[in-house]
This record gives sequence, C-alpha cells and structure tokens, in this order.
Amino acid sequence: MKLIRFGEIGKEKPGVLIGEKRYDVSSIVTDFNESFFEENGLEKLQKALESNPTLPEVDASVRLGSPVARPSKIICIGLNYIDHCKETNAPIPTEPIIFFKSTTSLCGPDDDLIIPKNSEKTDWEVELAFIVGKKASYVEEAEALDYVAGYALLNDYSERAFQLERGGQWAKGKGSDTFAPLGPFLATKEEIADVDNLKMWLTVNGKKYQDSNTLNLVFKIPYLVHYLSQFMTLLPGDIISTGTPPGVGLGIKPDPIYIKAGDVVELGIEGLGTSKQKAVAYKK
Repeated sequence: MKLIRFGEIGKEKPGVLIGEKRYDVSSIVTDFNESFFEENGLEKLQKALESNPTLPEVDASVRLGSPVARPSKIICIGLNYIDHCKETNAPIPTEPIIFFKSTTSLCGPDDDLIIPKNSEKTDWEVELAFIVGKKASYVEEAEALDYVAGYALLNDYSERAFQLERGGQWAKGKGSDTFAPLGPFLATKEEIADVDNLKMWLTVNGKKYQDSNTLNLVFKIPYLVHYLSQFMTLLPGDIISTGTPPGVGLGIKPDPIYIKAGDVVELGIEGLGTSKQKAVAYKK
C-alpha cells in the first residue's frame, strides 16, 4: 500500500494512493498515527481495501500532508554516507551519529520551506526515511525489519550556522518549522523490492546537486533499528531518517551554496516519489 494524508494543514485526512489516483479512507481509519500502527492498522486497512469498498476519490489538486501524523519523535542519522563525510571533512563514524528533529519540523512534501529568521545558511539533504511499525526495545538485528512499517522520502533541511557555529548539538540547526517535509506517501515494505538499492537525487532551481543510491549507506536499516533500540524505545509511527549522500550546499567547493528565498528544491527516491519545496523568507 501507499499511504497519504491530504487536506489543509492541521486538518489532514488519511488516504491511499492506488495507481495514480488518491482515495479517502477516513471512513475506515481515523489517521495514520501511533494508535493506527500500534493496533495493527496496516493489516486491517489492507483487508478492508481487499473487500473493494466504494471510496471517495481525492482530487489531485488537494494538498498532501506528511503521510504520518505527528510522531513521538523524529530521529536522524548523521554522516551515514562515506562520500558525504569526505565532502564535509568529517571522519567516517564507527557508530551511528544520532540527532533529533523537532516534531514541529514535519510538514507536507510540497509545502513551502520557511527560511528561519536570521538564517543565512539553510541547506538541503535528500534522505531515505523509514517508519516504525511497532514498539521496539532491545531488538535483535535479525528481527529488525519486522519493526518497520514502510519507507518515505524526506528532506532533512539544516541551518548550518545554527548547527555548527552556535554551540551545543546539531538539533539547533535541524528543528525549524518546515525542515522535515515527508512524502508524498508512505510505501509499505512490500512496495519496495530492495530498499538497499534505490536511486536518489536532489536539484535546486533545476541544477542537480545530489545523485546517489542507498547502496552507499554506511549503516543499513536493520542495524539502525537494532542500534537505536538499545538506547531508547521506538514507538509506532516514529520516523527515522537514514542520512544524506554527497552534494549538500555546505560541501560545495570552493564556496558553499545555501538556499535563498525564491529557490525551488526538488528531490526524489526511486519507488518513493518526488517532492518540491519553494523557499520563502520567514514572516512574523
């Protein structure tokens, strides 16, 4: 299945994508949230759809929100592509680097990117995210994929001055509003034949900056589920973003390039669709 959420900000309804058409499933499920995943909602929804119910079609012009309702946490993995480590002059990690994005950074795949107040170094990062399907604590790596509900495209926007020049941890540069557009949809596991071999790309104003493949991940998804679950309980609906490949603005030589108002960022991952964000300046 491919899950979507659609409608105005704060009023999104659950839906599914079948072929190229969108359908409203709010008569079957309340939302794609922690309770949905925790209560075996994916299997129940699949069975309901197999009974061929009459579902309202959703017009393609309707806004898409994040395909997951606000989760308990958004966990990100830093420096998880070898070439990205090299371009940012960072050592290759021996263990996953963990940081958090605020849940208020989550937004729809095509919502505007709001450049934060006083920002001069807002940057882009195309990433593969996975969504936790059931409560996970001290999970063995061999069983880790049983805890994954599906996958989605995420742009891990980052304000590099906040992140690297303001002291403290990376979270300062990662949690601004609109800094985590997710989707257009959540693809359940059976939709993706090989999550470790997906092409991924990102452009700014039509120029390609990132062009890679999930083959190049340092730490793969099963290990990440296992590793993270040693330090914290992962809850159903939690979003884990696995890191970005080379080509971020910070790594451009000789001078970094950062996003300015009016820029258009487009990105995609094979099998997980595309998204597009227009950058706008912060307004009170």
